[in-house]
Amino acid sequence: MTEPPSTSSGSAAVVAEKRCEDSKGDEVSPKKPRLETCDRDDTENKLEARLGGILCCAVCLDLPRSAVYQCSNGHLMCAGCFTHLLADARIRDETATCPNCRVEISRSLATRNLAVEKAVSELPADCQFCGHKFPRNSLDRHVAELCEERPVRCQYNLLGCGWRGPHHEVNSHQQQCQHPTHTGAQVFSHLQKQAEAAQEASKTFNQIMSVLSFEKITFNDLQLKPYRTDEFIHKLFYETSRFSALGYQWVIKARLNDNQKDPHLTCNRFLTYQLIVKSKPSNPMTVHFMVLRGPFGDTRVDPHICQFEFTEGNTESPFFALPLPDSAECNKLLAARIIDFRLMMGMVTK
Repeated sequence: MTEPPSTSSGSAAVVAEKRCEDSKGDEVSPKKPRLETCDRDDTENKLEARLGGILCCAVCLDLPRSAVYQCSNGHLMCAGCFTHLLADARIRDETATCPNCRVEISRSLATRNLAVEKAVSELPADCQFCGHKFPRNSLDRHVAELCEERPVRCQYNLLGCGWRGPHHEVNSHQQQCQHPTHTGAQVFSHLQKQAEAAQEASKTFNQIMSVLSFEKITFNDLQLKPYRTDEFIHKLFYETSRFSALGYQWVIKARLNDNQKDPHLTCNRFLTYQLIVKSKPSNPMTVHFMVLRGPFGDTRVDPHICQFEFTEGNTESPFFALPLPDSAECNKLLAARIIDFRLMMGMVTK
């Protein structure tokens, strides 16, 4: 008869198996810290982080959001900083130079770098709401339409609901919102405020339509060119050539920041303009005029009707603010050699 294996041999096999498992564990475990160290190094030295420091603007040190310009030596500038440098040089009556190498820059000397623009558009950026990373060329669409954390309003905000929260909570809020059950008397005051705001917004539109119905109406495509005053400290101003409209000769003048001292030291920049009649009117005449974007320029102006009564002794209108959206648009105009725009004028005969 074969004898059963002894207990000692069985226990020896178990011990050997455990030693084998322990030895396997000892072989695998040293790899973990190496993996963690590798991940940490990758995080600190990611390619996109290194590219961000290389492709950033030489002025603001931020990654460009739109066009990228470079000087003749290859130093990069975003569109905003580039126009700001040209605008500062125009104000000081100096030649614009690259902040890195001091080589001369201008619209004709600087070139766009499309390779950098495309590379920057593919670099990841954090969503300001959810914190996830997306390519810069798709981040705007994600923030506006897809992000579940983007702030939205309740659909009953027209009835006075002031709730504002993340998109993923809007459905649960709207199911519990009490504003749809309010009576007309309860929502009347809020609707009245909205009607007043809409009426104010449509006032400009109605004024434009009124001017278009005048008996005499005309428009001219003009150019504002930069000049300097003859004072000890030369001040920048703009002026058009003479043009004919409504049977008279006219000129438009514009100035920066109402001729305040050292406009190059401020970031808040604006333009004001006035309409001047060069041929003296025999009778008083009330003229409505408005600056618009012309067919040969890309000036972004908000339509605004100005009005002034010209007489034989009062041939210059006061200065009106050129309705630009922000200081960046003003810098864009200052950086240009000329400012193209369209002037619409209307007059009611008495």
